[in-house]
Amino acid sequence: MALKFLTTTITPSAQAAQAHYYGSARKLPPAPERDLLTAEETDFLAARDSFYMATVTEDGWPYVQHRGGPPGFVKVLGPNQLGFADFSGNRQMISTGNLAASDRVALFFMDYPRKERLKLLGHVRVLDAREHPQLADQLSPTPELRGSVERVFLIDVTAFDWNCPKYITPRFTEEEVRVAVEPLKQRIAELETLLATHKQ
Repeated sequence: MALKFLTTTITPSAQAAQAHYYGSARKLPPAPERDLLTAEETDFLAARDSFYMATVTEDGWPYVQHRGGPPGFVKVLGPNQLGFADFSGNRQMISTGNLAASDRVALFFMDYPRKERLKLLGHVRVLDAREHPQLADQLSPTPELRGSVERVFLIDVTAFDWNCPKYITPRFTEEEVRVAVEPLKQRIAELETLLATHKQ
């Protein structure tokens, strides 16, 4: 169990809400300084092609942004460090600006077909790719995308937690649908060939 995530997010206000709706507040055991990523989290992250990233503006407003790329574009660099390349976009720079004021971030990774989700909390360093070309090379998902890398995000993970799958609606990518449908297409082709043979 990822205790650091629970002790970080279940604040006195959350405990008061628990007591109001459920009659008692959850009691939490002492937590380590940080939750340690295991092979399970590492493998899960390596298979993801997108995630959601939440930051907070200087005025206290939450801001959520979607990030996507080839599977594995978010790289596990150590027991508690993730990294990913950030590309040129609409030039609003909201997440980057927010992180300059407060380095705290929440990440939300989804596996819709398997109804799994992983939440992470951490602290971010945003580095200019021009000043850190070797790191940009390392974090670029493909050589073809290297020229579009403007920044690199290094995330020191403090805590993580897995959510229950109860209300996750399964969704599938084009590739996942193609793989699932391919055997059916092959079988249809076999049956059409067989049918054509019997008609002769």
